[in-house]
Amino acid sequence: MLLIFTHKVTNRLTYTAKQIFEKILGVEMGFTTKVEDFIKHTGPKMTYSKQPLQNEFFIRSNDLLFEQGINDLEIKVSDWDGIPCFFSAGEKSTIPFDIFSASFFLLSRYEEYLPHVKDSVGRFPVKESIAYQNNFLELPVVDLWAYKLLEVLKERFPDLENKEKNYHFTPIINVTTSHAYAMRGISRTIGGFLLDLWRLRFRDIWERFSVMLRLKKDPYDNFFKLVDIHKKFPIKTMFFFQFAKHSAHDKNVSTNNNKFRYLIKSVADYSVVSLSTSFVSTMDKEVLREEKKQLGNLINRPISYARLRYNKVNVPATYRNLVETEFTDDFSMGYTHEIGFRAGTCTPFYFYDINTEVRQPIKIHPFAMHDYALIKYKSKEEVFEKMDRVYRLVKQVKGDFVLVFSNELLGGKQQLEWMELYQSILKRYYV
Repeated sequence: MLLIFTHKVTNRLTYTAKQIFEKILGVEMGFTTKVEDFIKHTGPKMTYSKQPLQNEFFIRSNDLLFEQGINDLEIKVSDWDGIPCFFSAGEKSTIPFDIFSASFFLLSRYEEYLPHVKDSVGRFPVKESIAYQNNFLELPVVDLWAYKLLEVLKERFPDLENKEKNYHFTPIINVTTSHAYAMRGISRTIGGFLLDLWRLRFRDIWERFSVMLRLKKDPYDNFFKLVDIHKKFPIKTMFFFQFAKHSAHDKNVSTNNNKFRYLIKSVADYSVVSLSTSFVSTMDKEVLREEKKQLGNLINRPISYARLRYNKVNVPATYRNLVETEFTDDFSMGYTHEIGFRAGTCTPFYFYDINTEVRQPIKIHPFAMHDYALIKYKSKEEVFEKMDRVYRLVKQVKGDFVLVFSNELLGGKQQLEWMELYQSILKRYYV
């Protein structure tokens, strides 16, 4: 066991050290505040404090993990053998920065508690993040730091044991609009037709009529094609369906539509089905509870996983609501229009609520990419050039490569052939 001596054991320190050593590295660890216990320990050990005791493995601590609440922090990014890092630790420290404070800053989403201007749908903007501003958004730095720390520890303690985890690949299909034209009801169909006419979208008018007259399949209705594709790969796939009342931001098919209900039940026979929450329910706990209950009743299974509309995570309120409505896992931690790691990691982690200084019982599964981040690329080769770099890093640290796709893009009219691209991505990254 790795023993860590520190002057004070706090919730923040326990949370962060367990994530790094136990969850990422598979290293058993413990803490002590007693010098005599530390000296007696014959196994691998390190000090995390302001000063070393003697000549031991030492990481000089920043104040962050021994504080409470939110404070204005000065972040200056430096370099650790090619990996960006921050919270410099000085010359006495065995490694040049406080890995625990830096990891906590990213995992807790500390910067999202600080004052910032939200975007048009109320999200934390990617350009406000330290990772984006310092060009390390595409690096799972917490995992890279952890493995580099393990390397340095093993140089000092060759007998240090760690249990390696495995790389995982998880494609997600997010369904907030199951059909472009079908199942929309008379008033919404007429409204859509008039809007297309007013905007002179004659191609859309023709497509709408073709779907209505059953001459053509709805472009967004690609669910069983996806199910067939998924059968070719030994991977866990998930569908997140919105199951909500109509609103300005939520325009899916009515939850009372029997064909829509049958579709969801049919997909649930082949894949994990969970809830893509509505925009309204991200701000109203009772609406969220009702959506969860209704979808669970439909597929006759408990709903434990959530994806938030527009990936609108507002800490800590969002995760408190998910906990109170008995969700166990969230798949919304990422940026819709940028590839990378919002929390600096590709390993699932539990949410730490800074306002209460408590680890909440909800596991966050960060995603590396939402397909809307790929729209800017003109060719399949460009997409893979970008994605391969991220994949290699996730594979290197044996992380989880979670990718989010929407049935709208997979069935829409874009520059790229999205369904073909999706199959290529599955084939390329599932191992």
